[in-house]
Amino acid sequence: MALPLQRHADASLHAAVPVATGTHDVLAGLPAGSVWQASRLAQAGGAVLPTGFAALDAELPGGGWPAGALIELLADRPGVGELSLLLPLLGATPSARWIVCIAPPLLPYAPALASAGVPLSRLLVVRPERREDLLWAARQALLSGSCACVLAWPQRIDNAALRRLQLAAEESATPLFLFRHASVAAQPSPAVLRIALAPHPEGLQLRILKRRGPLSTAALVLALSPGIGSDSRLPPLLHQNRSRAGSGRSAGRRELRPSGSRSTSTESGTPPFAASAAPTTEPEPRRFR
Repeated sequence: MALPLQRHADASLHAAVPVATGTHDVLAGLPAGSVWQASRLAQAGGAVLPTGFAALDAELPGGGWPAGALIELLADRPGVGELSLLLPLLGATPSARWIVCIAPPLLPYAPALASAGVPLSRLLVVRPERREDLLWAARQALLSGSCACVLAWPQRIDNAALRRLQLAAEESATPLFLFRHASVAAQPSPAVLRIALAPHPEGLQLRILKRRGPLSTAALVLALSPGIGSDSRLPPLLHQNRSRAGSGRSAGRRELRPSGSRSTSTESGTPPFAASAAPTTEPEPRRFR
């Protein structure tokens, strides 16, 4: 006697819940750019910025750096050519925008940057005392809406912090480049683009570990010197900081820290995010590394 009742209940359920006519209809209702064929590069979900290297643009969705996303560049050590890879982007910084470098392990070398066309008057170096200050500074720079790009070198960072930074980059439509050790390549990350870097006799070797599209199986070698305004006679773009006291005096470079941290500003006219509220906890005194 229960069988007819069960059939009647099933029929009512199917009548009340609409059934998709096919996978195509389901996918068509999703936001543009959220689904792509595994055999093809995805269409960029937003604006892209040319890398300055045609071979690299051809391997990236949309043909360039994603303008509002977290991008990870992984290397065994700093100074392998990571800043040279970004020189075309940095050199195209608009006059009203800022380039923010947060906790670089080595001092950016101003003459080489200037020779490559990077506007030193729009370059800021932030030297946080603690990991929390680095994350705070990165989010403030992104959400200020005044930066062309943000570069950061975190020593340690968890997935929750990575997700917050990714959301901040998306909201501000500002690219955030995180320079991390190559040992984290196997760890999951919300970054939309991950590239492993290694020195190469002909320039810089790139292996694309993650992108919106098919897996990249072949390494890409870029010749960094031609076409980017660099001078082989100049020292590397990153070099060892010999004196902490003297490092803050390079022409055209400002240093900022959250209020409560010790810092100096080399020029007046600090960017709008410098006056934002800093973390309420007092930083522990220790040497910057």
